[in-house]
Amino acid sequence: MNGIPDRYLNPLTDFGFKKLFGTEPNKALLIDFLNSLLPPQHQIQDLTYSPTEHLGTTEINRKAIFDLYCHSPQGERFIVELQKAQQNFFKDRSVYYASFPVQEQGQKGEWNFKLDPVYTVGILDFVFKEDRDDPDAIQVVKLKNQHCKTFYEKLTFIYIELPKFTKTLEQLDTHTDKWLFLLKSLSHLLDQPQNLQEEVFSQLFTAAEVAQFDTLEQVAYRESLKHYWDLNNVVDTAREEGRVKGREEGRAKGRAEGRAETIAAQIRQSLEAAGFSQADIDRAIANLDP
Repeated sequence: MNGIPDRYLNPLTDFGFKKLFGTEPNKALLIDFLNSLLPPQHQIQDLTYSPTEHLGTTEINRKAIFDLYCHSPQGERFIVELQKAQQNFFKDRSVYYASFPVQEQGQKGEWNFKLDPVYTVGILDFVFKEDRDDPDAIQVVKLKNQHCKTFYEKLTFIYIELPKFTKTLEQLDTHTDKWLFLLKSLSHLLDQPQNLQEEVFSQLFTAAEVAQFDTLEQVAYRESLKHYWDLNNVVDTAREEGRVKGREEGRAKGRAEGRAETIAAQIRQSLEAAGFSQADIDRAIANLDP
């Protein structure tokens, strides 16, 4: 198919992510992926997809739109988000979004305030600037007290910083390793590897085969992939041009801030010229290397 040379789709595109994890026929993939991250007491057997747009009581609340939102028969609620570039106040946004599945559990009349667990899972195609020296690709965050003892068990944030995961196919030890490898490398594979022959991964490879898409899916994926490529290419090119120009201006100014400002300005100018949205531009600028 023209413009899409890979056999398997890229899960980090908007279309690829929703196709593999956000459709009823592929629900088993999301369940297996989440179970690879969840503790034993919260392993799930089934999920129900919920509307991704939060129907809040205010105009601001109604603007909260999740990538995926689902709940288990036992009551656990899961927000699953794909984030391709860091944005300002990303952690604030995670906490804000997590408040909705907490609030929606409120009951009218007499109620004892017992809550079901809420999980926010962030699949990040970037590394938090403040955590670049931490080698762990997965962060599990809970509410803790001053002695680092968990104060509240039912609110959990799981952040997967994919650039930190560098294991090769031969180095995969755990089921979670295999999932992270596929999130990063699925579109580069020519066939299903021998050590990824589990049934759930066979379903993944079947669902991800681009040649099996109908015409509308092919068009949608092509547009999603083009957006992904364009954003990455424009940012990379603009960053390099900005660094060259910034080195010259930085020497004149004698400070690193001058170089950083020039790189940011170059990227903003290039993305605006390429027609990217303000949200994409802001996320790209926020994700700049220092």
